[in-house]
Amino acid sequence: MQGCGQLPNVQTYAIILDALCSNQQLPKAIELLREMKDKKLELNIVVYTIIIEGLLKAGKIESAIEVFSGLSSNVVQPDVWTYSIMIKGLCNGGLLVEAEQLFREMGEKGCSADGGTYNTIIRGFINNNEASRAMGLVQEMVERGFSADASTVELIVNLLSKDRVDPALLPLLKSS
Repeated sequence: MQGCGQLPNVQTYAIILDALCSNQQLPKAIELLREMKDKKLELNIVVYTIIIEGLLKAGKIESAIEVFSGLSSNVVQPDVWTYSIMIKGLCNGGLLVEAEQLFREMGEKGCSADGGTYNTIIRGFINNNEASRAMGLVQEMVERGFSADASTVELIVNLLSKDRVDPALLPLLKSS
């Protein structure tokens, strides 16, 4: 591309970053991110979200938290997708307090949770054996007008079948 006089833009780099992260080539992705910064490209939230997700999938939670925390200093604000990915990574790492704190913080920072974010954190709590906290979030989600997706409903039904949650919460499922 460059040999033909076409300089890659941020979108081109984002595609390459995503491919590198998806193929477990995180060191090359980080190197490419540095190259982008050196070239003074205006990095957007898509680029940072790709890197954060790549770090989380590689089990580098602390590094992902560091990149996420540094977004505001890079004059980039996380969007609902970035928050959801970060919340999922924290839940997968067993950091439920941090995940819920981030979930609550996003609204304070002007980024409202959507149904996908609720489903992400609810699944995270269920997968970490925090059924009662998950069900509180289900109730909150329904009250805010969102619905549980198929995978969340399946997890809740499994919990109900094992008597791990109060059957009185069943109407919440029906309404969602």
